[in-house]
Amino acid sequence: MRHLSDYMPFILKKENIARIEGDEVLIGNRSLYPFEKSFFRCRETEDVAWAIEKMITQGGGPVRAAMQAMLLLAKRMDEGRLPRDPALFVQAKERLERTRPTNTTMVRVLELMVSAIHDSLGRGGSCGESAGAFIATYESRYEERAFAMADIGSSLIDDGDGVLTMCFAETSFILTIALAMEQGKRIKVYTPETRPYLQGARLTAPCLEEIGADVTLITDNMPAYLMSQGEIQKYMTAVDIAVSDGWVANKIGTYQNAISAAFHGIPYFPFSGDPDMRKVGRDSIIIEQRDPEEVKHLRGLATTTDTMKAYYPAFDIVPPHLIAGIITPKGLISPYLLRREYGEGESAL
Repeated sequence: MRHLSDYMPFILKKENIARIEGDEVLIGNRSLYPFEKSFFRCRETEDVAWAIEKMITQGGGPVRAAMQAMLLLAKRMDEGRLPRDPALFVQAKERLERTRPTNTTMVRVLELMVSAIHDSLGRGGSCGESAGAFIATYESRYEERAFAMADIGSSLIDDGDGVLTMCFAETSFILTIALAMEQGKRIKVYTPETRPYLQGARLTAPCLEEIGADVTLITDNMPAYLMSQGEIQKYMTAVDIAVSDGWVANKIGTYQNAISAAFHGIPYFPFSGDPDMRKVGRDSIIIEQRDPEEVKHLRGLATTTDTMKAYYPAFDIVPPHLIAGIITPKGLISPYLLRREYGEGESAL
């Protein structure tokens, strides 16, 4: 039997993403990786929210951290340190939801989790047991979905392929590469650095290196050149959101690579473990606007003048006609058929 932890590098092992230790939530500090393997300690929901906003964790990390924050709240309620007030979970949910508006996974997961905890409260049961059971079920389903998508992803990679990614595609992409390597395929992975936070340089490339993949770090303005030289045969990324009619959003820079890939005849396969079937069209996707000052610095060092104007949309949006197929737990789906496969309003979680 396959176990996800056997394939994952340090920062993607479940216990290193977010967990409770004592009376705190520990979040794997991705802002310091790979130079440090450390944890950010959170005593309150506000600490967790701050950590998410400040990119201590990102991608699939925030939903894990948010669930642990809710579990800590539930445990304190069971211990009598907080009143058995359902409103406390709603308040915590609303604060956590505001941290990263583009990816709606956290919103949908916390809605389900709060509903489960409220049911337990109404029956006079243990909030902590309800929250813990919810997390255990989520993690089990997450592992099932990860292998389902990685099996598809690895089947799309041919021996000798060069594969381009963007930002930190996390479990879906890392597992895809691991399985393709397990199948004996020789693969070269190209990882853009992903400015200004350098997720590609600090997270994706070191994770791939840790699992033994042949990975090459490039700057964000190199993909089109590599495509023109025949070095890339597949383009694969995660997405922060896929809406019901096939539009997807991912880290800024994903769209320009998709355009270049289409020009060079290279298929783009994004991974989406949980399409948001409640949203339709590009206008339904909220693009997070981050502090422009972040663009003017690189790991704490200024790269331009203090007076320089800057702009930082954290994500961009890719239209369905640039997508060869969306890799989902249900299979490889045409972006135009996503609504048919998942159903109007169906929860993918």
